[in-house]
Amino acid sequence: MTKGQLRFRTYATLGLGLAALPEPVALAGANLVGDVLYRFRHEQRAMVTNNLRRVLDAEGTDAVVLDQWARRSFRAYARYWVEGARLGSTPPHEVEQRTFVQGLEYLADGMAIGKGVVMALPHVGSWEYGGAFLATQDLPMTAVAERIEPPELFDFFVEQRAAMGLTIVPLDAGAGSALLAALRRGALVGLLCDRDIEGTGIEVEFFGESTTMPAGPATLALRTGATLVTGVVYSGPARDHRAIIEPPIDLTRQDSLRKDVARITQEIATRFEGLIRRAPEQWHVFQPLWSKDRPGDAA
Repeated sequence: MTKGQLRFRTYATLGLGLAALPEPVALAGANLVGDVLYRFRHEQRAMVTNNLRRVLDAEGTDAVVLDQWARRSFRAYARYWVEGARLGSTPPHEVEQRTFVQGLEYLADGMAIGKGVVMALPHVGSWEYGGAFLATQDLPMTAVAERIEPPELFDFFVEQRAAMGLTIVPLDAGAGSALLAALRRGALVGLLCDRDIEGTGIEVEFFGESTTMPAGPATLALRTGATLVTGVVYSGPARDHRAIIEPPIDLTRQDSLRKDVARITQEIATRFEGLIRRAPEQWHVFQPLWSKDRPGDAA
């Protein structure tokens, strides 16, 4: 058995085991795993602390309080994975009953226009839970995901999400064309876009410092005429989920395409700041986002 096959079988077995456990036990286990990761993943803990410092700085947060927030972040991230593993076996009616949404009318209105909707999302809470909820409202979502190794694990991930009503497009050279085609069919596209994975994004100010974010949401909306909204799905309180969908962003052309994309991407970044501040511990970003945290970029 190869290392990749072992990883796939381990993940699949753990997923089945988590789905079979009583939910309180599974969530308690998530807290325990989060505490272990917090204690031993020193590099990631330092990165999470740096990211949280930007979010909480306005409150004069000291080192002890930051450390408490970092521990909560690891617990929230572990919960995200546990919920994801259990979501495929959660009945749709239960997903619907346990999801409370503010602003769903913005999606409905955008879809009624017929040119599709782009929903820009930060890595906060559980976007997949939100996608499963939208499927219960006859609003199936298409999303993009990075390929993971081995390929069998990525295929397993895609099949699980398809069973929830989510269509996953691999992040590769064909992703842009697939998303354009979906929007031209009037579909709903969800894009996680607070991390510039490919390093080709638009410069924005984010929590008081310069960084880059993907141009995809703004570019797709301007090219297709799709409605562009921002949103988030928070885990909790307790077993429930709270979703917020914000009003559409103004896409009226004001300048060149490049400048309009930059203006709209900055608006997305500004909105993300507000959404992240509502639950900083649920912001699942364990990677450097700002240049000063990336030695190569700083050099």
